[in-house]
Amino acid sequence: MLCSLVLSACVPMAMFASSSGSAYAGKRNDWGTIVSSRDVNALCIAPKLRFVIWEFEGHFGRKVIMNSGYRDRQHNSAAQGADNSYHTKCMAADFYIPGVDKRELIAFAMRTESVGGLGCYPGRKFIHVDVRERPRGYNRPVTFSGC
Repeated sequence: MLCSLVLSACVPMAMFASSSGSAYAGKRNDWGTIVSSRDVNALCIAPKLRFVIWEFEGHFGRKVIMNSGYRDRQHNSAAQGADNSYHTKCMAADFYIPGVDKRELIAFAMRTESVGGLGCYPGRKFIHVDVRERPRGYNRPVTFSGC
């Protein structure tokens, strides 16, 4: 029931999200997600994370560009990711949306129930979103790195 509700609310709007413009030129589509380089793996994305990405795309009307998705242990280590990174569990993505201010992405993530963790890196145009379970009593994502 919940899945049907989420699909009916998010997917139609995400289907109309635009990926036109110079910011998308030269980017590749990896399993339905636009990625910033060949090093980004968008194959392993948990369904809950896919829905979160669609929520962002539907809300802002533009496709996300993923900077980091799934990472194997070696890639995660090279990226200086945490040992228990949600990237290694197919539950996290770092992304931005061309033409959308990072502060707007952060504000939307803060009020999106499915977002369990949020990282906001000063000086970078992307945010980190993961779909961990929020601790009991949290009405917003667990935040770290500059949020």
